[in-house]
Amino acid sequence: MKLFTVSQMIAAEKTADSHGNSYAQMMETAGRSLAEAVIARWPVQGASVLVLVGPGNNGGDGLVAGRYLAEAGADVAFYLFKPRDPATDENYVKIQQLGLFTIEAEFDQRFRVLRTRLRLTDILIDALLGTGVTRPITGDLAKLLQQTAVGLEERRAELVAAARSALTNLTDFSDKVTRWQGDKVTSQDHVTLSPGHLVTPSPLTVAVDCPSGLNCDTGALDPLALPADLTVTFAGPKRGHFIFPGATAVGELVVADIGITEEMVADVPIEVATLDLARSLLPTRPKDGHKGTFGKLLIAAGCEKYRGAPLLAARGAFRAGAGLVTLAVPNALRLGISIALPEATYAEIEEEVGWLTAVSAHHIRQIASRYTALLIGPGLGDADDFITTLLPTDGPPPNVPMVLDADALNCLSRLENWWERLPPRCILTPHPAEMARLMGISLAELLAMDRIETALAQAQKWNQVVLLKGAYTVVAAPNGRATLLPFANPVLAVGGSGDVLSGVIATLLAQGLPPYNAARLGGMLHALAGELCERDQGVLAAEIADFIPKAVQLSKQSTPT
Repeated sequence: MKLFTVSQMIAAEKTADSHGNSYAQMMETAGRSLAEAVIARWPVQGASVLVLVGPGNNGGDGLVAGRYLAEAGADVAFYLFKPRDPATDENYVKIQQLGLFTIEAEFDQRFRVLRTRLRLTDILIDALLGTGVTRPITGDLAKLLQQTAVGLEERRAELVAAARSALTNLTDFSDKVTRWQGDKVTSQDHVTLSPGHLVTPSPLTVAVDCPSGLNCDTGALDPLALPADLTVTFAGPKRGHFIFPGATAVGELVVADIGITEEMVADVPIEVATLDLARSLLPTRPKDGHKGTFGKLLIAAGCEKYRGAPLLAARGAFRAGAGLVTLAVPNALRLGISIALPEATYAEIEEEVGWLTAVSAHHIRQIASRYTALLIGPGLGDADDFITTLLPTDGPPPNVPMVLDADALNCLSRLENWWERLPPRCILTPHPAEMARLMGISLAELLAMDRIETALAQAQKWNQVVLLKGAYTVVAAPNGRATLLPFANPVLAVGGSGDVLSGVIATLLAQGLPPYNAARLGGMLHALAGELCERDQGVLAAEIADFIPKAVQLSKQSTPT
């Protein structure tokens, strides 16, 4: 799926219109799809829906969505920020013909009608501003949003109070309450309006394309923006959906197909990963395969200070389907790892010190050709001699695909023109601090830069695939392509998580995937494993690794609506 800038989205819509998919038809499809997304998540029969209608196409999408929700049994009202001309606005005429309640803001003295309606609202649809907004919200629109925020808070307080029970159970702490969520019921507080009709004690806010006040190119968020529970965007997400602070206001993000074909946006180089992409990249597992079929991975990692890093990388590798994993670790680590992970084998490393040295590097250079991929770095510590010997300037590096992670990157960053030492088919997996060191800039400078453009520029400069970790990881290739992974999950923010990730990616590389695809798929599986953990904190990196097989199974399923 493509990831758009605002200008790219405008161009795509113009192209679609020129190919016979008119703006009017795209608006109809967008509004209907938004209504379908709401209906799929929350019961709308008898629900009170308020649509805030802006003056442009975003407002038009809201009019269409409200009409479909009304036809589905919702009690829908439309609050128009600016008048709409029935002589030119077909969607406005249709809601009038249905007899649906509408009011223009200029006739609502002191926002009395707005506040009265908000006291009844179950679902609020924000269709005020579209993706092209870049200026601060001021004037009458600022007042409208302020009043809406106050009204929502009052409604929220009323619903919470109505849901509060006078009974407190001090002996049974099992879940006794439920909340509607899609096609299943999950444990949460709720208000029961009627049999089978469950809503959360909070008005549900749905944004059309983006929350009003979100800059869809930069992620800047106006202080008056209304945070959404659900954002339905069209054709593809926009970059600002995945840039903080704006990303905090998006809520669940759903993309609706409005008839813009892949051919119409072939010149958009940035993608966002989906389950469909992951499924298409999964390597085959033939029934007659053997351990050599599924990749032979050599991991050079670990020191006395970071004894668990090679174990976690190997665990991630095995969980991702590696046939054979060989560890090149200092002798001091071997016994503990072999007890915890007896499936691994070991290279003939004779280091008596607690880290890998140039001697080990010479041995790895000799045996590297026996393997289909090499992972270097997790928990190496300050192993500069090891790295400079393994990747020398006066001789060829090992001719095997590599993943360079963690301390391998830190060691490289201390070398001049370090990228010239690397063989082809490498994947670099830095977190932001490591990326800043590799670039020779401060972390503050890096964090102020656009993540996608930074990863792309460095992938081209270093002529290697770069996976820049973080909330919304970016995978960039030297040819100018990049894929954003749509995950921002604090479960993954735990020591050792990156070691698991490097093991997963290296396994896919060992199984024959090209570096760009190995990095994209590995990042997806790792992130999906974090989602499957279903906890906000207290997850161990080893547990993330153990969810990788379930992530693989999830990737084989269809993309959910």
